[in-house]
Amino acid sequence: MIAPLDHSKIQAPLISIVAPCYNAEKYLEEAIKSIFGQEYPNFEVIIVDDGSSDNSIAMLKQLQNTYDFQLYTQANQGVSAALNHGLRYAKGEYVSTPDLDDIMLPQSLKVRAEYLDKHPNVGCVGALIIYMDSEGKTLKQQQRDQIRVYTFDQILSRAVVIGAPTALYRMSAMRNAGFYAPNLRVQDFQMTLRIARLGFEIHELPVCVTRYRRHPNNLSRKYKVLLQADLEAIAPYLSHPGYQSGRTQLVNKALKYAVIEDKKEAWKLLRSIPWRHLNRTSFRRLKRLMLHH
Repeated sequence: MIAPLDHSKIQAPLISIVAPCYNAEKYLEEAIKSIFGQEYPNFEVIIVDDGSSDNSIAMLKQLQNTYDFQLYTQANQGVSAALNHGLRYAKGEYVSTPDLDDIMLPQSLKVRAEYLDKHPNVGCVGALIIYMDSEGKTLKQQQRDQIRVYTFDQILSRAVVIGAPTALYRMSAMRNAGFYAPNLRVQDFQMTLRIARLGFEIHELPVCVTRYRRHPNNLSRKYKVLLQADLEAIAPYLSHPGYQSGRTQLVNKALKYAVIEDKKEAWKLLRSIPWRHLNRTSFRRLKRLMLHH
């Protein structure tokens, strides 16, 4: 007996979900269950293990008995290289790059893919997140009431990042951007910049699509590594008028942690901002540095 055709699957563009994995054994099952619980009818899943030292690979192989996904492994090279590895096998028109310690909400793919369908000038659409702790307890929820539209100038000067857990990329835009620079340890900011630089619009929807897990291993907590990668991401645009403003934003972000964890490093970072580019946030960080014991 021939199975009836699923017309929704035929009409909906294929989405490639390319997910890097590094020592995520504690959260893998929940994350993958959420990926396969999507309301969107047409997607493929590609997971690349980036040299995990825990039980992740064994768990992923076990989960393949339940879920239909491709699994590739590589020696540890960082998330950008892992994504490039997975993208070699991706056939989708759109690309999602979730982290395997987060949880995708059921409407996550659907709401973003439908938006890209209607806006061919948009190279990447982002959305909002619900923050949770390592045990899955909700901490706070992002809220907004309108769509935000960003140009390259705004992304650079304000250091706007469309986070990987919420970004849905147009594959043609990623390809034109040359995919990821494998030496950069952080993937989302560089891709936002590269796609916008090509003239694509970057939009952000006022709807939550992901539960983002905060835990001690988050790269966002490793401010020195993050700052180094962010500064390398904006380095190609040194001659752009928005470069210095963007650099200040990035240094301010690192100072949030440095003023508490390493006062010597904090003073060094503050001195690296040209006087005329210090802003209100910089002075707030300075005040906290002087008052914090």
